Amino acid sequence: MTSKQRMLTALNGGVPDRLPATTHHLMSYFLKKYMHSMSNQEFFDHFGLDPILWTVPYMADETRGFYPDPVDDVGNGLYGPRIVSDDWRIEWNKVPGRAYDTTAYRIVTPKKTLSMELQANEQTAWISEHLLKDKQDIEIIAQYATYPLCDVDAVNKRAEEFGERGLVRGHIACFDIYGQPGCWQDAACLYGIEKLIMATYDDPEWVHEFLKILQSRKIEFIKSLKGAKYDLLELGGGDASTTVISPKIFDEFVAPYDSELIDLAHQAGQKIVYHTCGGMMPILENIADMGPDAMETFTPPGMGADVDLAEAKKRIGDRVCMIGGLDQFHFFTGCTPEETRAEVRRCFEAAGEGGGFILSPSDHFFDAEPELIMAYADEVKRCVY
Repeated sequence: MTSKQRMLTALNGGVPDRLPATTHHLMSYFLKKYMHSMSNQEFFDHFGLDPILWTVPYMADETRGFYPDPVDDVGNGLYGPRIVSDDWRIEWNKVPGRAYDTTAYRIVTPKKTLSMELQANEQTAWISEHLLKDKQDIEIIAQYATYPLCDVDAVNKRAEEFGERGLVRGHIACFDIYGQPGCWQDAACLYGIEKLIMATYDDPEWVHEFLKILQSRKIEFIKSLKGAKYDLLELGGGDASTTVISPKIFDEFVAPYDSELIDLAHQAGQKIVYHTCGGMMPILENIADMGPDAMETFTPPGMGADVDLAEAKKRIGDRVCMIGGLDQFHFFTGCTPEETRAEVRRCFEAAGEGGGFILSPSDHFFDAEPELIMAYADEVKRCVY
């Protein structure tokens, strides 16, 4: 099988020729520090892993007066420029004198200017000032926020060029500047997860209104996906894991909104993987009930989560494809190649029976020893059905 055939077979619940094995997003820090700044596809070729092509090209709904941001600071090829309008302008500037690289953003609208701040180091970026300072700010988002559409032609061109190399992946559109694919997770980025959790008790009606506003933007993006030759689109995010929120909050504030998006994606001919990089065991069935085609990342206790791969396979393995499961902290660093190989074999024995399983590190990694990645990539070739 080609890598694409192998992963698609598993994604459809079937049994491929051998265990598919890939990785999640490759971090530029890792590629620069350990791999001489090679590209993502050079990484997959070097190790012989099943490749992923990530692409989320945006386009503007010109009928609404939207257009690509002419001064976007993050046009990195994955998305292209943000989508703005005369009533939703994004300004930014670097803030000097901070311990970390800091960028201040302003979203200028006719009624109010909203502000947000991001910080970054050589590994990653994070929010240092959340966008929403006042609950009434969601009305500004509802009235003026733009939304991106999928540039179907750009996706299909990249998919055609990628061919049988591997899966073409994307994700449901996030909020401008910084966000996550799921509705709840996007809200957490804009308001702060602690405040959002408290609001579910203190002002649940406001939380529902906020989620509906964010969902409406994602609905427009999903409707534009028809005809796009994606193999898999990501929804969700870590803020809905049970190491962050309770199953009760998940059922009331996460599942109702994201399950509607999954249904719409299916109507557009797309497959969805629900991403929960954290605790999953108390809500395995809850996630599967939302109707995704796959679930990830099945993060083990050694990475701070709770997943027992064998138990997860028994409970939901006949309903969705399982992606992830490898402890990249303990088996991509600080161990022997033999220990990495043994962990690969353990994962295969726990979740590989009957197919429907793609082995991958449980989310991305920053530091890893190339020798151990090579052992990982080589051992999966021995995991034959």
